[in-house]
Amino acid sequence: MDSTFILFLALLAIVAFLYSSVGHGGASGYLAVMAIVGIVPSLMKSSALLMNLAVSLFSFFGFYRAGFFKWKLFWPFALASIPMAYLGGTITLSDVIYKKILAICILISIARLLYQFRNEETENREIPTWAALTAGGIIGLLSGMMGIGGGIILSPLMLLMKWSKLKETAAVSALFIFVNSLSGLYGQISKGGFQIPENLQWAILATIVGGLVGSYFGSQKFNLPTLRYMLALGLVIACAKLMFT
Repeated sequence: MDSTFILFLALLAIVAFLYSSVGHGGASGYLAVMAIVGIVPSLMKSSALLMNLAVSLFSFFGFYRAGFFKWKLFWPFALASIPMAYLGGTITLSDVIYKKILAICILISIARLLYQFRNEETENREIPTWAALTAGGIIGLLSGMMGIGGGIILSPLMLLMKWSKLKETAAVSALFIFVNSLSGLYGQISKGGFQIPENLQWAILATIVGGLVGSYFGSQKFNLPTLRYMLALGLVIACAKLMFT
């Protein structure tokens, strides 16, 4: 392995570490790293979803074992998102449109990294079923189309609407990302658009290691603002490259 590839793996591990600490799979971050190194979009989607599966599952187990997962917060979003993620996985966007939409998703991801929600002590608001189904469907479709899990959108939505506490949201987001990534990946495979790049196994291993460590610290007590700012800066660079190339 050359030094460039080792740096690429290190960046993936850092992304997985930080994203899994807040219950995310990190697909938007992986896509940003891949955009910076010039990987083509046709390979980006399937690669990001595969890495997402591993990291989000480990992240979920970390928060689940700590007692933060609430089924009632998860199922209405997942019910609509799973079939829509499959549908999104069958949709092929042009490279130009894909990059522009991905840039917007990364901007949302940057905002989520930089803005630290407080863990309010007030009671959770009841989630209207129609709102959860609508949000889940829209996020699922976008997830399948873009090769992300949707946690970067679901997480701030749940926190802003005060539907769940901070770590409850992380637990729900982690499983939400896993099922959407699985469904979107199946959609890609069924359409024949699934491609695996060389040396993907090393990338998956790097994200698993980062995800395991991040989910452990995130489900216990974790806050590293400096690293979050550094990651946000890297995402800004990737976003600029996607918008202007």
